[in-house]
Amino acid sequence: MGTSTKTSTPGGPTVNILTALWGIAGAQILFYIIKDAYNIRLYAVNNYGRIIHEFDPYFNFRATEYLYEHGWQKFATWFDYKVWYPLGRPVGTTIYPGMQVTAVFLKRYIFGDNMSLNDICVFMPAWFGGIATVCTGLLAYECSVCSPTFGSVLLHIPVVNVIYKKVISPIVDILHGIMMKTIGTDFGLKNTDSRSKKKDMNSPAVECGICAAAVMSIVPAHILRSIGGGFDNESVAMTAMTLTFYVWTRSLRGHGSEAEDNTSAWRWGILTGVAYFNMVAAWGGYVFVLNLIGCHAAVLFLIGRYTTKLYRAYSTFYVVGTLLALQIPVVGLTPLKSLEQLAPCALFCGFQFFEFCEYMKRRNNLSNKQSWLLRIKVFTTAALVGGVVLYLLVPSGYFGPISSRVRGLFVQHTKTGNPLVDSVAEHQPASTQAYFQYLDIICYLAPVGLAITMLFYFTDSSSFLAVYALAAYFFSHKMVRLILLTAPIASVCAGIFLGRVAGWMIKSFIVWTPPTVSASEDDTETNDSKSDRKSKKSKPNKDENKKSGNSRSLFGFWFEKITRMALTVYALKMVYPKAKEFHGKCHQIAESISHPAILFNAKTNKGDVVVVDDYREAYFWLRDNTPEDARIMAWWDYGYQITAMANRTTIADGNTWNHEHIALLGRALTSPEKEGHRIARHLADYMLVWAGGGGDDLAKSPHLARIANSVYRHMCPNDPTCAQFYMSREGPSQKIKESMLYKLHSHGLQPGVQVDPNRFKEVFRSQYQKVRIYKILSVSRESKKWVANPENRLCDVPGSWYCPGQYPPALQKILAEKKDFAQLEDFNKKEGDEDYQKQYFENLKNPQDPKRGINMNQGKEQIKPSSQKKQSNSNREYSIPILSKEDIKSVKDNWEDNSQLSMIWDLIKKNDIHELSEWLETEPLSAYMRRKNPQDPKRGINMNQGKEQIKPSSQKKQSNSKQSNSKREVRIPIMSKEDIESVKDNWEDNSELSMIWDLIKQNDIHELFEWLETEPLSAYMRSADGRGPMWWAHEFGHAKIVRLLKAIGISETDRDVKGLSALDISKKGKKRR
Repeated sequence: MGTSTKTSTPGGPTVNILTALWGIAGAQILFYIIKDAYNIRLYAVNNYGRIIHEFDPYFNFRATEYLYEHGWQKFATWFDYKVWYPLGRPVGTTIYPGMQVTAVFLKRYIFGDNMSLNDICVFMPAWFGGIATVCTGLLAYECSVCSPTFGSVLLHIPVVNVIYKKVISPIVDILHGIMMKTIGTDFGLKNTDSRSKKKDMNSPAVECGICAAAVMSIVPAHILRSIGGGFDNESVAMTAMTLTFYVWTRSLRGHGSEAEDNTSAWRWGILTGVAYFNMVAAWGGYVFVLNLIGCHAAVLFLIGRYTTKLYRAYSTFYVVGTLLALQIPVVGLTPLKSLEQLAPCALFCGFQFFEFCEYMKRRNNLSNKQSWLLRIKVFTTAALVGGVVLYLLVPSGYFGPISSRVRGLFVQHTKTGNPLVDSVAEHQPASTQAYFQYLDIICYLAPVGLAITMLFYFTDSSSFLAVYALAAYFFSHKMVRLILLTAPIASVCAGIFLGRVAGWMIKSFIVWTPPTVSASEDDTETNDSKSDRKSKKSKPNKDENKKSGNSRSLFGFWFEKITRMALTVYALKMVYPKAKEFHGKCHQIAESISHPAILFNAKTNKGDVVVVDDYREAYFWLRDNTPEDARIMAWWDYGYQITAMANRTTIADGNTWNHEHIALLGRALTSPEKEGHRIARHLADYMLVWAGGGGDDLAKSPHLARIANSVYRHMCPNDPTCAQFYMSREGPSQKIKESMLYKLHSHGLQPGVQVDPNRFKEVFRSQYQKVRIYKILSVSRESKKWVANPENRLCDVPGSWYCPGQYPPALQKILAEKKDFAQLEDFNKKEGDEDYQKQYFENLKNPQDPKRGINMNQGKEQIKPSSQKKQSNSNREYSIPILSKEDIKSVKDNWEDNSQLSMIWDLIKKNDIHELSEWLETEPLSAYMRRKNPQDPKRGINMNQGKEQIKPSSQKKQSNSKQSNSKREVRIPIMSKEDIESVKDNWEDNSELSMIWDLIKQNDIHELFEWLETEPLSAYMRSADGRGPMWWAHEFGHAKIVRLLKAIGISETDRDVKGLSALDISKKGKKRR
């Protein structure tokens, strides 16, 4: 008997050395990945300092401060009277406290006095971004680790499974046999036999995990919500979500032993429940996690993969997770009452009944027929009992409605019916461009990785990826904000593809790959022991066959090795530039989106960099120059920042929990000055207005009017969309001019616009006029005193902490005019508001001319804008009327600054193509408007005041117009890097690009000069196919235009959607010529 054993059996010295080396290398790679994940999220901190960003993060920081100073007990019973005046808000029962608790824990037990609470909150998103990167790698690892139950999803599809077994599988086996007989190798492509209980020691699960982590560390879709300073719930919740998904898939791992699987399932199920509890505490998106896991368990049941392992894993997860979730004050009994969460609960009950039937079948050794009869009896009884329970609970209003945001994910139109929700830009549907912008090349790699997993490596764990992918794509397509959910699944699927390729390449240089799963003792059997048993039945010519086989095997080994090495070198040569480009682009996007919004850098026309810090300047002025009990009226967007930085009482903020209260605020702002003041004097002492152009309050006024009208119907009679609030080339509509907001916004800036000096007094104007603050005169001291009296609060029980305030009696007459807004989904209310909702959607579907009240398209020939060549954001077709040349010329020649242009600039900046298209349907001439003087659109003031002026071409001397176009001096205003990047990354078809394309085609360089002087950012625009002015200039061979664009700074090497640059287009054109 021979003494040699398998050289690849784990445990030998060579194996141990290789394992150690691979472990060190993998750890080193993972370290650099985590380091890069951390650094890419710190651009904002490095450029602007350790400050909190945006709006919501300021509320989160203020809540964290309160928790740190007062402790959990007071935090849980905190009723804040500085917000939502005069009602107040029970913060402790309306907040997901996970992020605040985590920050306070880090402050008290980790950092102590070495780091301030502010700095901890600033860095937490970057820290948790790194942890989410690791969790995503673990998820990819778990879905790639070798399993004896590897198979194909095709085996679980009726009819297809028969074709797969009878046709596809035999053909694959024949081809594999031919390869082995002819060249002695299959190049490592053969999948492990699913019937074997041996562990595949060559599974590239580690490589898949590392590659997935590498993608997740820098993918822009995740960076959007994990930037340093962005102290928002999603930054922590994404880590909790990926951790929950990892431990869930781990609980379903198959070991080959049923007893071991069942024991492991409930242990990991408990950990899944604990991880889910962390998710519940951090973000309201926990509903997505709960339903996704429930959906995955249901899919496994439906395709016939139900096991006791699945039952134990899901049951322990649901019980532990739900019991812990009930402890979160804001959640309460919601998991047992909300329609959004009842499906997982029903599945849990169904699993209990089914497992009972399976237990009775095993114990009594029932036949299949008897088993089915038992199931029918059990489930019929359960259905009858459940029906009775529903019959008793539904009329009582026990079940809560589906929220308007969730409802909006399942309706065909892009609006929810709630003008408050519809006013938020991130609630709009995502475009195809958005996926490529935030996922880039991963959009191509992820489907390949998912297909490989489903077709060849389908298990209970890996099947989760298919369910996750479908759900993430569906919901993100409905709401652009939810593209965040695609980051982990896209990274995992792309990582699996890259990891399997990487594993295949690694084997090109080493014979053995380190193990990823411990082998069982059954795998240590030697070749000699097997050959000894078989030798007894050997035939006399076996030795000759063995020699021939060894020779063929040796040839196959070297042939495979050399071929693999050659392919590996070639692949690395091709892939490395792409990977480097992707890495650089991710860092570029990360830097472009890493600005706090509350302050930013901008350039003057002389090139001087200035810091625009108007917002904090205004808030600090309020803090230092107003009484501590001062009440500030402003639109709800700014409430969080005012309360956190100015420490003053606000009327509303981003919590938006009370629709009617926000409608009252909207009514005050959009009503005539006299009526608006009558409301404001009972609620506030000061009025804060954003008035710097761009997304200022005037641009938002149509949304304010719609929200106000949803409760106070007389604001816009029989017009839910308030079409009378509009901007045109003549200026604001009469309705806007009459509003208090317009007077406060344009006071002293527009001719003839003045606030009533008996009602308001301007007390502050920021440096760049982005914020204006007015003192409200004739404030009602009686109302203020009445609200401040604790006796006028309505406590749920005497001595309780829950004591909401009331409106002062002086407002009761106004409040009597309101009609509480009825959500479409709130079926518990006996009275609906169907007429309002019907007209609301009808007006959105068929925009009317706000000046005439008739359809602009009636009786006119319709044309489709270029944006309709591809699917629009809302899947809706827009029609723009044909305009006369005289009307167009009158608008183009009339250069003036107006609020309408500010509003259009804001829509373009937000990429709100749906709202912009609706506007252009009713005001098509506004697309041809131009500003009079070069202005910083973010400030809304003349940036050239007191500086060297940049004159438009129409103001130059007549002699200049006689000069040739090539010699004419073109003065292009300096643009900020942020503005340029926002335009370059937003690929879409629009009428402006169509006009530029026409100018370039006609080689009208003079007209193009004039256009770029007033609209320089248009040179950076790119259509939906990724091409822009530089591509077209090369395509038509206009060298002068190419030189002009290069002088502005337009690159010739940027690539379109097909990977072609402008130079490539030029070369193709030369070849054709």
